[in-house]
Amino acid sequence: MGLVEPFQPPASSARVNLRAYITRLLLGLAVLCWVIRNYNAWATNEAPRILIKDNATSLQDIVTWDKHSLYIRGERMMIMSGEFHPWRLPVPSLWLDIFQKIRATGFNCVSFYSNWALLEGKPGNFSAEGVFAYDQFFEAATKAGIYLIAVTEPRKRPGPYINAEVSFGGFPGWLQRVKGHLRTLDEDYLAATDNYAAKIGAIIARAQITNGGPVILYQPENEYTVGVSVPFPDGRYMQYVEDQARDAGIVVPLISNDAAALGRNAPGTGLGEVNIYANPSAWPPLALSGTYHQTHQLQSPSTPFSLVEFQGGAYDPWGGPGFEKCAAFINSEFERLFYKNNIAAGASIHNIYMAISEDRSVTREKYSELKLQAEWLKVSPGYLTAEPGAALIWTYADNAAITVTRLAGNSTLNNGSFFIVRHSDYSSTSSDTYRMKLPTSEGEISIPTLFGVLTLRGRDSKIMVTDYDVRGTRLLYSTAEILTHHKFEDTTVLVVYSGPYEGNELAVKIRSASPITVDPTIKANVTENLVTLAWSTHAERRIVRIGKFHIYILDRNSAYNYWIPEISKSVSLIVNGPYLVRSAAIDKQVLSLSADFNKSTTIEVIGAPQNTTALVVNGKNTSFRIEDGRLVTDILYSAPPLSLPLLSELPWTYVNSLPEIQPDYDDSLWVAADHQSTNNSYQSLHTPTSLFAGDYGFNAGVLLFRGHFTAKGTEKSFHIKTQGGTAYGHSVWLNGTFLGSWIGDSSSASRGETYKVPDLAEGMPYVFTVVVDHMGLDGNYVPGIDTGKAPRGILNYRLSSSLINTTPITWKLTGNLGGEDYLDRARGPLNEGGVYAERQGYHLPRPPIEKFARGSPFSAPSEPGVSFFAAPLPLDLPSDTYDIPLAFSFRSVAGGAARIQLYVNGWQFGKFVGHIGPQTSFPVPEGILDYGGENWIGLAVWRMEDSADAPVLDFRLEAGVPVLTGREPVVLVESPAWSPREGAY
Repeated sequence: MGLVEPFQPPASSARVNLRAYITRLLLGLAVLCWVIRNYNAWATNEAPRILIKDNATSLQDIVTWDKHSLYIRGERMMIMSGEFHPWRLPVPSLWLDIFQKIRATGFNCVSFYSNWALLEGKPGNFSAEGVFAYDQFFEAATKAGIYLIAVTEPRKRPGPYINAEVSFGGFPGWLQRVKGHLRTLDEDYLAATDNYAAKIGAIIARAQITNGGPVILYQPENEYTVGVSVPFPDGRYMQYVEDQARDAGIVVPLISNDAAALGRNAPGTGLGEVNIYANPSAWPPLALSGTYHQTHQLQSPSTPFSLVEFQGGAYDPWGGPGFEKCAAFINSEFERLFYKNNIAAGASIHNIYMAISEDRSVTREKYSELKLQAEWLKVSPGYLTAEPGAALIWTYADNAAITVTRLAGNSTLNNGSFFIVRHSDYSSTSSDTYRMKLPTSEGEISIPTLFGVLTLRGRDSKIMVTDYDVRGTRLLYSTAEILTHHKFEDTTVLVVYSGPYEGNELAVKIRSASPITVDPTIKANVTENLVTLAWSTHAERRIVRIGKFHIYILDRNSAYNYWIPEISKSVSLIVNGPYLVRSAAIDKQVLSLSADFNKSTTIEVIGAPQNTTALVVNGKNTSFRIEDGRLVTDILYSAPPLSLPLLSELPWTYVNSLPEIQPDYDDSLWVAADHQSTNNSYQSLHTPTSLFAGDYGFNAGVLLFRGHFTAKGTEKSFHIKTQGGTAYGHSVWLNGTFLGSWIGDSSSASRGETYKVPDLAEGMPYVFTVVVDHMGLDGNYVPGIDTGKAPRGILNYRLSSSLINTTPITWKLTGNLGGEDYLDRARGPLNEGGVYAERQGYHLPRPPIEKFARGSPFSAPSEPGVSFFAAPLPLDLPSDTYDIPLAFSFRSVAGGAARIQLYVNGWQFGKFVGHIGPQTSFPVPEGILDYGGENWIGLAVWRMEDSADAPVLDFRLEAGVPVLTGREPVVLVESPAWSPREGAY
């Protein structure tokens, strides 16, 4: 789900449906391919012969790998990564905030896309400046201790095509005019990518770990998995893309992202092979896959099992259920089931798409669940060399409703084993009881030993361990899950947790008699060499002390409040309480915490040095006390009084933003639609000249067409077919007369409508004005089809003067002022469209309101047309101390179908289409908004229908819960104000 791109509306659901269909088809094909490709290996019980492209071919020795995992500077590394695209949050000073929140979960990596469309809006004119620059992004990642995966396709995916649920999959719109097929070896396409690949490649190359930067992997293409009517897979094409990266200075390993596990470009496949093979993975409809590991072994046994785009959320299409319903569906239960299934397969490069919610809050339970899993992986290095087994019933659990996968520990390293326990029917909501037979160093043990049965609740999954090392102390087994463990001076602390209504058991090996302190609610059995503990989940924390070995027993909800900030590579603390812990540091005898709070909180620090003399929280000296060896302090929180202006009371002014419908409007500066052919390889012309907006350099935003004709006097109807992308709409006027609209729906990307024409005078000039909403371009997921070239504009028209005769029309068109020579370099090429107010720059701060009339969007004109409203919005919020999420909300709109575009200080931050939905709330970050000064709000209101209802708009500015924060100050981004635009029409 993540942060929604402020420049473009959600991607076409038609494209999404095509992608889903192809993915399902590929799943079936994948099985067939595996059988054919690996039949001999299976028949002979031998591994398939694959030529390995390994570290010997590497151009550097800092990032290496074997079949288990990456090594970074010689250290074996589990990569837990979340997706973050900086251009979705165009406030560079907030990028560190995101990185710190990702790092706080225990993650150590971020995968990111670069967006070609934003960096090269005009062929040959590459610009990565201002909010589109990457230096501050790399610096923030380094400061937070985050590695980066760069994908030139999606993953820092610098690559040309990124998909990423954005317009044209990140391709610039001008690529529609390029001859030949996209994402193929066609020369025109490859030549078009050269400049971008060289420039973005050089930027990333400077930030590689070999140059002291954070970039450790580079993905040259994205989901290059299936093609139609072109040579596919084409190793020559992939090699070209990889050579572009290498020529730009990329030396870190190249990683792939196969949309289905088909082995495309895996090591050993020849020309175009990557160093490390990866795929997003797909989900069978009836059960979790238990064969991920086995499939990987068949296709790329020499590289780590990598899932570089596993689902963490989802975008919401037009007409979708809404973000909150999506979040409720792909929730913490989903993470426990699916991510632990990935762990069962031995995934050691695991990237989640996306990472943080749009308003940057971390209140969802799924964020906390991620932390539990990632922190366990950090302290369980034996996982990385454990050998995943098959998903089995009856072998370990005595109930067929329970499936268990064992990851057998490397015996030569004296490592223990891990057991992933889940329901055989992963969608089951029932609770099932079971007993386990676990192989251990002491032989096979049937557990539990101190009570009757274990319980697995519905839609849950657990990780059990045997012979698990805890800083020199061994757990013979544990059915409770491990959060973390650390050694503080002479004391070792282990933190375990469990879900509600569970019984759990844990056995600790001891070498000699040790004093044992056990809570009365915990059953204990002590033998000469073993302490066995059993308990039921309670909300109250319990601590068991076995000499200097302390076990903190928590319920899962309490575990969510624990943070493990790193002091250094080998030293961490355990902090209980805050909403967020960003970082911790120890300087001599001073402990410093950077943390956030959304309520009054008691902080406990486990592991603070005994000689600590001062505590500093968010830069302030804070008194503390010592309780049972823990450093404790109280942080008082009080929500600040927020006085947000009522938007209905702002001094709104108004200007008609559709003067083009007047017959005497001068369109002499408009572009003549005179191209008699097109390079579009997706759609042929059905009009005398091209009316595809992309052929004339208009690639985003509302489009306007004016069609001039001389009447024969017999015209009765006008048929027009337009295309704007899913959920688009159009409106048509003849001179000043409104003929009608296609208001749009959630599934239609194009539409043909016939309008009745009033009586016309023979020999007199007339003009049609057609307004088309450009909803972004389709993705180009399948090479050879070129769906991304599906044009926006007018596909066909007919002005009938008789049954067989038509009246010819001469067309002009416009989009954003300048087209690909866009004027607003600060906000980029996709920020504005062709609405009159946009062309004049009235959406920018401090427009010339003396030219406007008094008028409010809360009582807007009722007739069809486009009105633009502007108002200053003063804010005075305590953002130096509090992180205060703000969002503009459209509660309702009446008076017929309407499309509303929201501008905040000149930045387009939302498109509200109430009759389609679903989005009604549009978060806008500080940095775009000036929390301590004047802001300017703009609304372009396009009314599409005549309606007897009075137009009513409920439009509000709303605040979320203020968070007392330790983040760094937010710096306002460059947001140039209005000035007269030369050549504006």
